[in-house]
Amino acid sequence: MSNPTFSWPSVLGPLLAGRDLDEPSAHAAMTEVMSGRAETAQIAAFIVALRAKGETVDEMTGLVRAMYDNAVIVDVGVPVVDTAGTGGDRSGTFNISTTAALIAAGAGARVAKHGNRAASSRAGSADVLEALGVPIDLAPEATARLVREAGFGFFFAPRYHPAMRFAGPVRVQLGVPTVFNFLGPLANPARARAQAIGVSDSRMAGVMIGVLQRLGAHHAFVYYGEDGLDELTTTGPSYIYRLRNGEVTHAEFTPEDFGVPRASPGDLLGGDADENAAIVRSILGGDTGPKRDIAVVNAAPAIVAAGLADGFEPAIDLAVQSIDSGAAHSVLEQVMALGESLRAEEES
Repeated sequence: MSNPTFSWPSVLGPLLAGRDLDEPSAHAAMTEVMSGRAETAQIAAFIVALRAKGETVDEMTGLVRAMYDNAVIVDVGVPVVDTAGTGGDRSGTFNISTTAALIAAGAGARVAKHGNRAASSRAGSADVLEALGVPIDLAPEATARLVREAGFGFFFAPRYHPAMRFAGPVRVQLGVPTVFNFLGPLANPARARAQAIGVSDSRMAGVMIGVLQRLGAHHAFVYYGEDGLDELTTTGPSYIYRLRNGEVTHAEFTPEDFGVPRASPGDLLGGDADENAAIVRSILGGDTGPKRDIAVVNAAPAIVAAGLADGFEPAIDLAVQSIDSGAAHSVLEQVMALGESLRAEEES
């Protein structure tokens, strides 16, 4: 049903003049996009104008709430955590947050990983998990069962946010990071109240933690590397916002604080989905080095947010144990086996 009071000039005009939208206006615009009523040019103008001006907490909250209004929501039945990167950093690294999610699951977290195929990189989380042999497009209840029984389930964004199909082609055609890079991690279909999110744009870190606060997250981290990574980096300092008990704090950490040696950017490079899948297998299989170090470091905030450790130091210890004990690798094997069984049930 169309909104007779909505008009694109009433939204685009203020944005082009550098003025912020209130939450209801942002919500209304996103509702137009997700209804299929918006033209391609209108969607492109909206997301480019938002990006150029800089998104606010009110705007992002309105956009996320519109996404939830149109989403398939899943009750997993247990508390879950999500760990994600916004992408868009153009760094060419392997899939760090996906590897970290499996490590966190091996440490005892229940991970509801929300993600998609690559939009502006060579391999998104869906691409690398598919290359690993993980079914990425199971029915919602099957994915919830994976989380409960194996500790990890992948919530493939197009299945849970079907209305985003109207914006998807525009995002791909633009080929640059847009607001959708930042919305995905905020709109987990399992309504994860514990989150660990890496951002590629430092100015968005404070905005995103503000949105999580507004949406009622219980325990969350939003962070970025000084080198531009949408991860906790091991090449230099990282900056972290933490939301706990409704309060936000901010801190700086170095690789030395995490107990790992500094890496060079070249140490962290990945490739296509198959190459990145091989890297994930090698890390979970016990290989050491800079790639393992950064995966362990990035598992830590998810482990803390899930309530399994009080701080990064014990969380990193749990992440190391997750790999060395074989628990993280076991999670991957269980997800593959149970996932194939559930897929066979769906197809029978």
